[in-house]
Amino acid sequence: MADMTRLSGREKWATKIGLILAMAGNAIGLGNFLRFPVQAAENGGGAFMIPYLIALIFIGIPLMWVEWAMGRYGGSVLGHGTTPGIFYGMTGRKKWAKILGAIGLWIPMVVAIYYIYVESWTLGYAIKFAMKAVPKIKAVEGLSQEEYLKPFKEFLGEYLGAKGKGLYKPTFAYIVFLITFAINYYILYRGVVKGIEAFAKKAMPLLYIMAIILLVRVFMLETPKGSAVEGLGFLWTPDFSALKKPEVWIAAAGQVFFTLSLGFSAIVAYASYIDRNDDIALSGLTTTALNEFAEVILGGSIAIPAAVAFFGVAGTVSVAKSGAFSLGFVSLPAIFVNTPGGMFLGFLWFFLLFFAGLTSSIAITQPFITFLQDDFGLPRKKAVSLTMLLIFIVVQFVIFIPGVLDEMDLWAGTIMLVLFALVEIVIFFWMFGADKAWEEMNRGGIIQIPRFFYYITKYVTPIFLIVLFVVFMKDYIPKSLANTSKEVMLARGLMIGLFILFSVLALKAKDHKEVEE
Repeated sequence: MADMTRLSGREKWATKIGLILAMAGNAIGLGNFLRFPVQAAENGGGAFMIPYLIALIFIGIPLMWVEWAMGRYGGSVLGHGTTPGIFYGMTGRKKWAKILGAIGLWIPMVVAIYYIYVESWTLGYAIKFAMKAVPKIKAVEGLSQEEYLKPFKEFLGEYLGAKGKGLYKPTFAYIVFLITFAINYYILYRGVVKGIEAFAKKAMPLLYIMAIILLVRVFMLETPKGSAVEGLGFLWTPDFSALKKPEVWIAAAGQVFFTLSLGFSAIVAYASYIDRNDDIALSGLTTTALNEFAEVILGGSIAIPAAVAFFGVAGTVSVAKSGAFSLGFVSLPAIFVNTPGGMFLGFLWFFLLFFAGLTSSIAITQPFITFLQDDFGLPRKKAVSLTMLLIFIVVQFVIFIPGVLDEMDLWAGTIMLVLFALVEIVIFFWMFGADKAWEEMNRGGIIQIPRFFYYITKYVTPIFLIVLFVVFMKDYIPKSLANTSKEVMLARGLMIGLFILFSVLALKAKDHKEVEE
């Protein structure tokens, strides 16, 4: 890959492998190791993979190529690496397009605000395991599952402060949050090449090594209640009757959407730092394959099989239904502390989650940094400092006030993702032009994208997204709007305020003339 400067001094990825690992790191996050096994276990086991693969083909891969193409075009032609400027250029310089593009700043920033906090839990737990400062159960026999897990539920509550209702005073958890925040700041401050790319080259191989070590050890687990191998069979044994349930298909589509980090604008921002004719067809597929390996092979082979070995199939189902946090922060710690070498395994598990979270948090923080650099001409270090300052101020509400995190995750991390992805497809394939869009997706490709993806991306993917958005509105919005507590209203006020801020900034952003090809 050429190491050239852009028309206005933008950075470029130094190496192809660095770009691919950074993109894979963006996609590989906490959801790969926590959310995926829960979704699969709840929705038909092996049968879940059928709608999952269909959604990957009809939603995941097309949208991934669209975001890569939009980002590359934006950075190399329009001089913008984020959606306000890209939408503006692709719609013939329409002002309203900047407002729509502001959603692509709002989503990743809102998610980054609470994601860094949750990410800090994983580092905190890793430290606790390294210090052997976690609950220990001497008498396991005769305890019910609820009794067995109770100390670890209480431990999570104590870790977060006020038993999970928000921190009420400076604690160990807050100190670890500050450390996590500082690490994110440092990596981003160093830049795209020296910071993000350099970190990805070290973190991603280490992440895979840690996951494989855990996988091998989990396969060896066996108790009177079950074995990890039995757990693997439970996870992958198809219950084909589940395919008759619409919610299974919706869950599969949602999981594919989240696992590839679609709609977060991080792919767009990262792709804006590649050259005009650099390959995106094969590169995009490569990062998708790395993500799917981490999710399906590794993520699906650690948490659920370990739970089956200790709690049996029925107990594991109840654990899965209790939520991803319960699985990762309650059940697995309880399993590790009563496993030979468990303190090291617990440390390894949470350090793995920390690395997975860190590669994602720096990715979703990058779009606003890119926006400040491209559209307001700020130096990298100043753009990073302003972005992190904004995150630090707003995250205090997430930490200290219960309910704010859940409301932000519902709107920015679930509902608006799907809507924004639909906007991306409409602007790129319908307003910019399907033929031009297809040419962009294939430009410089080491491989040519099969022609049937042209029709999938133009017609089928939007239909899938519309259905998914309607279902999310039906299932989530009425319940959310019915909640008018002070905490929830505060969260909504913060999100509305941030969107107004980003919209104003998008409208005030400077325009760039397109570069002659």
